[in-house]
Amino acid sequence: MTVIGQFRDLDDPDRFVWLRGFTDMATRARALDAFYGGPVWARHSESANATMIDSDNVLLLRPARPDSGFSLEGRRPERHSADAPSDLVVATIYYPSTEHVHEFADFFASSIEPTVNGTDAAIIAVLVTESAPNNFPRLPVREGEHVLVAVTAFADEQEYQRHVETYAGALRLQELDAEIERRVDRIQTLRLRATAGSRCRGAPVPPTSSVASVAHP
Repeated sequence: MTVIGQFRDLDDPDRFVWLRGFTDMATRARALDAFYGGPVWARHSESANATMIDSDNVLLLRPARPDSGFSLEGRRPERHSADAPSDLVVATIYYPSTEHVHEFADFFASSIEPTVNGTDAAIIAVLVTESAPNNFPRLPVREGEHVLVAVTAFADEQEYQRHVETYAGALRLQELDAEIERRVDRIQTLRLRATAGSRCRGAPVPPTSSVASVAHP
């Protein structure tokens, strides 16, 4: 498996968000079985679980398009690095009004993504619900939900605030918001700060994984 990134939630001090990626669902099952059935987890599981309020808030996702997954070119930060990044990663979770999340994904690709990328923001991944059954039931995932997750990178919180203000002040963007509201039941926004050791820090590079699990315990 690939640990894509780990983040602190700036709006919830009790939430830690992390993403791990797999080539496909079969690889996911083998990798999780190897880890959770292996000696490291056996040795540390009790102390690790003691730090978690909840570990079941997990979305099973895959790239909406072949080129819309996370990319992780470049060297991973040193294991004991204290160089925490200042950039901000914003995960926007759209809950379409119908189960046809792919219809919303088409609308997102044709209307929302070019508009956002035309501002000072950079969308670094667009993911949708993986419809395959959870093949590692030892780790529950949120089932019966159909979502699209857009991950956007900003240099810092100030840039994000400027983006929000610009977006709110532009008529064409307000009109787009009205169309989005017509198509979704709700939108959830997570403002995330990468940890010092996170590989994902907001730099757009080629895609890496076809299946990703996003956990925010």
